[in-house]
Amino acid sequence: MVDEELPRTRLAQVMKQRRMTLRDLRRRFEAITGNEMSERQAYRWFNGEVKGRPYSHSQAVLEQIFGESAAHLLGPPHGSGLVRHPRTLGPGAEPLDHEQSDRQRQVIVAAARRARDFLSRMEVPNVGTESLDQLTDDVRRLTVEYQQRPLAELLADMSETQHKIFELLEGRQKPAQARDLHLLAGVASGLMARASHDTGASDEALTHARVAFNAADYAGHDGLKAWARGLQSLIAYWAGRYTDSVRYAEQGAEFADRSRNTSSVWLASGKARSLAALGKYDEAQCALERAAEAHERVQRDDLDELGGFCTFNRPRQLYYAAETFSWSGTAAADQTEKFALEAINAYEAADPSDRAFGDEAGTRCALAISRISRGEFEGAAEAMEAVMELPTAQRTHGVIVAVQHVQRHLGQVTGETRVVDELSDSMTTFAAQRLALPQ
Repeated sequence: MVDEELPRTRLAQVMKQRRMTLRDLRRRFEAITGNEMSERQAYRWFNGEVKGRPYSHSQAVLEQIFGESAAHLLGPPHGSGLVRHPRTLGPGAEPLDHEQSDRQRQVIVAAARRARDFLSRMEVPNVGTESLDQLTDDVRRLTVEYQQRPLAELLADMSETQHKIFELLEGRQKPAQARDLHLLAGVASGLMARASHDTGASDEALTHARVAFNAADYAGHDGLKAWARGLQSLIAYWAGRYTDSVRYAEQGAEFADRSRNTSSVWLASGKARSLAALGKYDEAQCALERAAEAHERVQRDDLDELGGFCTFNRPRQLYYAAETFSWSGTAAADQTEKFALEAINAYEAADPSDRAFGDEAGTRCALAISRISRGEFEGAAEAMEAVMELPTAQRTHGVIVAVQHVQRHLGQVTGETRVVDELSDSMTTFAAQRLALPQ
């Protein structure tokens, strides 16, 4: 090792004894995990510049390399293995009793270790800046990927991330870190609510959504409170509980008015389509107008910056408008088609991170309904082509219900044609093969 100072950690001490460099440590770590360790991270471990503990998998790798617990390796050095600078004895001085010196040093080190453990329990946060940044990156990735990949590929990662955040919140953090962790806990719980909803488990979905709202309350985050109410409104809508959906949207309005993030547009848009489902078309139109006004005065916040499902973008707003008008049938068929086509074009032109297969399927279902209402059955079949091509793993509860809405309109058609029969059969087959996670 190039550093000739006394080691500050047991890890540095052992590495000196084994003549290991930081590069050696990084190579061993990468050989075991397949992941690269940054030079900065290795130095922080070596020099004792970390607060709390690394992730459990990193601790396991350290223990595998050195055969000692990670807690000891990242703690102070042991007395018997210290590297000491030689001292010159003055005239008449007695030679040092190294055995006695080592025992004294071990007592001091042990006392310091106990003090360090006490401090970590009482004052030092159990999560550092890098750990919090990593969790934020994990949640941000999941909010985007959730809209684009099959649930079965993400569910374990989502559940583990939520659990990891919950575990950290059981410890101690500085106020700012606790606020950030509660924000992440709210989003992670919201994702689990969506996962439950997409498998048709509405009750479990609402439980996770309530956790999301409570986390928002602890964080003092009005934008997250509004988002959680929007999530509850969405779950109730697809469960056919339209009155509850309206109620949740109204409960979120006060938080949306204070935060003015994109959840304000979501709540108004969600309320509009639920009112339309209840046959309250004039009120639904007013709600759409409020959504448009909210869009004009949006102030994006840290929740919006997570992206994906955490922000209500323009394509989703157009989709909700199309679905709202689709409940009016023939009377609003032109408006339904107009907004549906605008939404489809907006999604196709959007950044890949803003795409959402479920919402895009819902948009095409609304377009099909507008064309069925006008007797344009071939156009309806064309609109449904991309939906019918969704793999079983992406046939979520919301997608299936949207397809069933199309079926309901198709069932009202008299004088059926071959196109109508084929479209009806294809939707029946599609709905029978829906998302089912492995048991």
